Amino acid sequence: MGNPMKMIRPNKQQFVLIAGISAFVAFLGFVAFQMGPLAPTKLTVSQVKSESLTPGVFGIGSVEARQSWLMGPTQSGRVLKVHVDVGQSVKAGQLLAEMDPVDLDQRIQAQEAALAKASSVEMAAKAQMADSLAKRELASGNLVRYQSLAKQNFISSAALEGRLQEQHSADAAYQAAQANLQAAKQDANRLQAERAGAMLQKQNSRLVAPADAVVVSRDAESGSTVVAGQPVLRLADPKSLWVKLRVDQARSAGLASGLPAQIVLRSQAAKTWVGKVERVELQADAVTEERIAHIGFDSIPDSLSLGEMAEVTLQLQPIVQAMVLSQASVQTHQGRTGVWRLKEGELAFTPLQLGASTLDGRVQVLSGLALNDTVVVYSEKPLSEGSRFKVVDALVKKAQP
Repeated sequence: MGNPMKMIRPNKQQFVLIAGISAFVAFLGFVAFQMGPLAPTKLTVSQVKSESLTPGVFGIGSVEARQSWLMGPTQSGRVLKVHVDVGQSVKAGQLLAEMDPVDLDQRIQAQEAALAKASSVEMAAKAQMADSLAKRELASGNLVRYQSLAKQNFISSAALEGRLQEQHSADAAYQAAQANLQAAKQDANRLQAERAGAMLQKQNSRLVAPADAVVVSRDAESGSTVVAGQPVLRLADPKSLWVKLRVDQARSAGLASGLPAQIVLRSQAAKTWVGKVERVELQADAVTEERIAHIGFDSIPDSLSLGEMAEVTLQLQPIVQAMVLSQASVQTHQGRTGVWRLKEGELAFTPLQLGASTLDGRVQVLSGLALNDTVVVYSEKPLSEGSRFKVVDALVKKAQP
């Protein structure tokens, strides 16, 4: 009687199938651990070196005029005539535009007539004062004589009292004449001030150039009504053009007046102009987080236009020796700025204190690293503590020619 439990031997086809499945699983494992999500992260590294640095600051700015003027009336009115056009050069004192004086001439004539009348009144008051002074002196002399006669009992006391009353009346008339003369002078002074104000107002209706300049814009035409302070013309001094530069606050360390600058204008991209920092504004822009500086030209370019964009590079003071690494190495991890350092085959994030940076992508290390420390420059994906990694020369192979 045979054994009911017979050993099942795999045939050749089953053996091939099992071998194929095993090979496929091994291939999947290889792919997963070498090329798939479980594969080590490829990264490139570099070492911290000691080098000389020439820090630089780069920013975008626009051309502006240091000296510019908004020419407009001091009170509301209608523009009578504009004598200049946009782009025209004007000289200091040149008539640019006129405002309609309306009834200003008639008011000046009325004030001149009132001033002439006040002058006549003042002359009459002077004559009245001279007359009252003469009467006062006469009354004073008569009173002295009557007092002498009264002492000798040649006249009655009633006669003496009459002369005394005459003296008081003469004194009062003289004081009244003095007051009238003072009032006439004050009225004349008031009319003179009003006339001077009207003349000044008429003078302000004529817009004249305050200095040699160029007309930048013509904001009102003849017949237009403008309010006080509204510009009719805008002027700018072409010899005072400079670049208003905006620099990121995070990269503005060392920004100061006198720094040399290289300026590339949008209209002349192939040429570099030389200048320097003329002024750094104390007030920064809190919205854009930028600092503002003004860059002057050593030689102002021809055909320079207001509002033209410019790229400015500033050269800061060089640093002789400093620990330097690539700016690409700097990362932000859990709110801290630093680098991934490779030490004893392990990755660890190291916070850093950084200093000046150059425009070619190098940055000064103030603390956190030592010379010859190895740091990660580029990686295929974000790193974390304990990540598997593989150091390579480059993340992307160069194409063969």
